[in-house]
Amino acid sequence: MRLFIAIEAAEKVKDYLKSIQDRFRLDSVRATYPLEFHLTLLFLGDIADSKLTEIKTKLSEVKFNRLNLTLDKIGVFPSQNYIRVVWIGIKESDLVSKLAADISTALDKNVDSKFHPHITLARIKNITDKAGFNEIISKISAEPRCFEAGSFKLIKSTLDKEGPVYEVLEEFKYRE
Repeated sequence: MRLFIAIEAAEKVKDYLKSIQDRFRLDSVRATYPLEFHLTLLFLGDIADSKLTEIKTKLSEVKFNRLNLTLDKIGVFPSQNYIRVVWIGIKESDLVSKLAADISTALDKNVDSKFHPHITLARIKNITDKAGFNEIISKISAEPRCFEAGSFKLIKSTLDKEGPVYEVLEEFKYRE
């Protein structure tokens, strides 16, 4: 099964994120637009079912405080010339990076030193007017909406032709 660990965006920011998506839904863009929004802390990839209990046990031991997250700027991966993902950043917080590192350590995974906290707004398949799309993206300025995160989740992702389908397998609430 394909797994990742993430913080779900608060309900109060989801409508705002959908309104940003609407600003770059164009006929010249083939994309999938997530219906659920999350900040990925660690992507595990394909994991054997037999490892699930061990992963849940290790994640339950991760201690963290509530996190205050603030939306930041709009960006793209990997570059303006080859756009595959449109995202909204989370203002860098040492606590978010620490949580991601603590989760990686607990699961004996290598820590990505280039951790870039963000929420995916779209996965781009094809753009016929890159210049026009880049111009639209560059004109979107994100409001610094804030939300609190008191948990992270272990999520199963099943790939479908319409985009990924997510299933929360376990939620881990903050512990000081």
